[in-house]
Amino acid sequence: MSVVDSSKKGPLTGLRVVELAGIGPGPHAALLLADLGADVVRVQRAGQIAEHDQQLRNRTVVEANLKDPADLEKVLGLVERADILIEGFRPGVTERLGLGPDDALARNPRLVYGRMTGWGQDGPWASVAGHDINYISVTGVLHAIGRRGERPVPPLNLVGDFGGGSMFLVFGILAALFERQTSGAGQVVDAAMVDGTAALSHMIWGWRGTGRWSDERGVNRLDSGTPFYDTYETSDGKYMAVGALPEQVHLKARDTLIEVDGVTQHGPAPRFSRTPSGVPTAPPSSAVDAETVWR
Repeated sequence: MSVVDSSKKGPLTGLRVVELAGIGPGPHAALLLADLGADVVRVQRAGQIAEHDQQLRNRTVVEANLKDPADLEKVLGLVERADILIEGFRPGVTERLGLGPDDALARNPRLVYGRMTGWGQDGPWASVAGHDINYISVTGVLHAIGRRGERPVPPLNLVGDFGGGSMFLVFGILAALFERQTSGAGQVVDAAMVDGTAALSHMIWGWRGTGRWSDERGVNRLDSGTPFYDTYETSDGKYMAVGALPEQVHLKARDTLIEVDGVTQHGPAPRFSRTPSGVPTAPPSSAVDAETVWR
């Protein structure tokens, strides 16, 4: 890592990143930085690499035993020349290894130290194991995803690991790099998947607080509760997605795509078919025939 790869192009060309090998959002954050041109060195245990893992592209990989003093010193040597460090261990692990924020910033005061956990570095759940599905359930997001009258459906691991995890970590890292241009100092970016997931759901919680979103799944305008924002099976056994918002668009869709007499799917009250500025804050009404919603 003593020489930046001059062949790489992108807005982050010239930035040096040390990634302590992990899974999920940490490697994805490093991938995003690498794809934007940063020079990323992944530090991992011997034999750990997964050759076909696309999240590990655009990296230089080195092997080290972080519990071995000689190897640890080599890694700290990389840290001295880096702009960014990314780690996704449980709270306290890097500190015990001698690679915590205090250790790293003592060697490189300009370093942006990015940390990724599920619950945060402290608090009653900090040391509790978890996965994407746990983080999005505790924040209430998982409750909102699914069909009416059915159980919640996990949206792969896109919301917690990546949307609320790696994307927020990268956002914080880039903000810290921008601030460093003024202060000249590095800092710690502490990203938690529960925080990021909660932030992603601000709009829905705002609608709920003003009576525009029901806690019942499958009765709202964005959760399959309206016929103009849903998926439908096609004659060839596949599926099509219809996203006809706002009102003038779904009226056009009705005229061009839908045989009204054949629409029997139930939808929510007409208020959900209006644009947000015209939606009253009354409690949700019972389901009505889809034809009423289209009007």
